[in-house]
Amino acid sequence: MNIIFIGCHPDDLEIACGGTMTRFANQGHSVYICHVANGNLGHTEILPDELRGIRHMEAREAGKLLGAAEVVSLDVADLEVRAGNPELIRKLVDVIRRVQPDLIITHTPEDYMTDHIEVSKLVFDASFSASVPHFSSQVVRTTKITPLYYMDTLAGINFQPTEYVDITETIETKLAALACHQSQIRWLKDHDGIDFLDFVRTISKFRGLQSGVVYAEGFRQCPTWPRLTTKRLLP
Repeated sequence: MNIIFIGCHPDDLEIACGGTMTRFANQGHSVYICHVANGNLGHTEILPDELRGIRHMEAREAGKLLGAAEVVSLDVADLEVRAGNPELIRKLVDVIRRVQPDLIITHTPEDYMTDHIEVSKLVFDASFSASVPHFSSQVVRTTKITPLYYMDTLAGINFQPTEYVDITETIETKLAALACHQSQIRWLKDHDGIDFLDFVRTISKFRGLQSGVVYAEGFRQCPTWPRLTTKRLLP
């Protein structure tokens, strides 16, 4: 299968579903990572232009560890993601049409910040638009309306999974990929006193406790026609 993970900022995907990405890659599936925002406002001391470049490099290194075939960015500035932006919709349609995914994973519509919520709406719209033959974009071919799964929220708040993925064997790869985002890991440790790697391990252990394994990640399927399927798409 081709699976595309579409997150808002670099590191969002590692936090919520890095273990699942690696499981897919280990099974021989093609994993693609797309970031909508560039993370340029995610620091109090590093200025936006410099941070944009740093976070792009961090994301590429993390993607290598996770086994991604490609890491792309739509390069939208933080806090400027707008789901209704026609140019942004076309950019994401191009990515989806090129990848021809069998499964898309993204943020839940009830996530904790506006950028994440806007990405969720954007993915829902673009994944449908990609199937419409006369919707014009740089990539001419269309794709089917793809099953869409929502990943966990930060700290699991207001998110009840309906499916779980056992990441016991890939938890260390998930955390190693997350550690590539040193601009964020150090910042959270120095400025907020948060050991973010331990934070993410704890959430993975909590989801594992819920589902009867050591570590897990939780997901919910988007319940709209014709995205539903009886097949088990998650690893």
